[in-house]
Amino acid sequence: MHKSSGAQDLDLPDSTQLLSALPVPVVLLDAKERFRFANPAAELFLGISSASLAQLHLTDLLPEDSRLPALVRHVRMADAPISDYDLTLRSPRLHRDGVAAHGAPMPEMPGAVILTLQDGSTAQKLDRQLNFRGAARGASAMAAMLAHEVKNPLSGIRGAAQLLEQAAVESDRELCVLIQDEVDRIRDLVERMDMFSERPVEREAVNIHEVLDHVRRIAITGFAAHLRILQDYDPSLPPVWGNRDQLIQILLNLVKNAVEAVDPRDGEIVLTTAYRHGVRLAIPGSKERVHLPLEVAVRDNGPGIDEEVRANLFEPFITTKRGGQGLGLALVAKLVADHGALIECDSRPGRTVFRLSLAKPPARVAQPLPRARMRQSA
Repeated sequence: MHKSSGAQDLDLPDSTQLLSALPVPVVLLDAKERFRFANPAAELFLGISSASLAQLHLTDLLPEDSRLPALVRHVRMADAPISDYDLTLRSPRLHRDGVAAHGAPMPEMPGAVILTLQDGSTAQKLDRQLNFRGAARGASAMAAMLAHEVKNPLSGIRGAAQLLEQAAVESDRELCVLIQDEVDRIRDLVERMDMFSERPVEREAVNIHEVLDHVRRIAITGFAAHLRILQDYDPSLPPVWGNRDQLIQILLNLVKNAVEAVDPRDGEIVLTTAYRHGVRLAIPGSKERVHLPLEVAVRDNGPGIDEEVRANLFEPFITTKRGGQGLGLALVAKLVADHGALIECDSRPGRTVFRLSLAKPPARVAQPLPRARMRQSA
């Protein structure tokens, strides 16, 4: 039986043996709303070990007037199962949105309530990722059109401006130079868009910590030399299934965004890795199931991203930067989609996190040994 270390002498129902094996988070609260049982999935969901939960009441995690404690009280009063959806679980210890909760009385323990918790945002994440893929495909089509229809005429315009410059009087030469400069600027934009074109991704087993170290070295010797970049790695993390160069490009874009968001005086960026058991996601209209247990995150202490912007953050030409073109995160979304991976953004004032969820290599692929330092600061 799975019991918390603080509850080993408690007489729990035999049914908790089955609950321990469930992949769904399950907790048992007694009549005083103390945690009497938590299965491994609940420990992962809440981010707290069963030993620690055994020392807590539900109201130690959440305010008494929040919806989850209210649900537990209603179950107890009605002596019947009750469900609630789209819950927000927010406290200094817990940050979860879009949670579905199902409570039911435990007949073997008078006053006890058994709770199952589900992350209702999982389906939303998949829907958003499919939208990102659609946006990336749209950008790819635009890139192909621009490359074909614009680059050749641009070369002709620039050449004509150069010829005119040779024969022009001094006052007109400035206009010829201006034409050439603008042509060069448009060409650079077209070439940036060309990065969205569809190309097959060659994947292999990649040590993500080596990729992160490489990105960090680039940052601290250049655009982030004035900031602290911390590392918090899971040293046992297995390799990811991906393209090393593209993973560098993805993470470099995310770190650059974080650097531009934080205050240069006290800005801090943290690179983290973790193993998340997670769930297998079924892709609509396909028999394919996606398992993405390897998480890489870039966190900053900047002012956060407005909710209105977050909804379309990964679409082309969406930007909050003055003079920005809104292609950096669109490119990230495209490369992530090419990897069959997921990217999510959680943001509030003082804390923005971009989480990248990646797959493990197939079992047949030889894997490099993991190498990571737990913590390091720039």
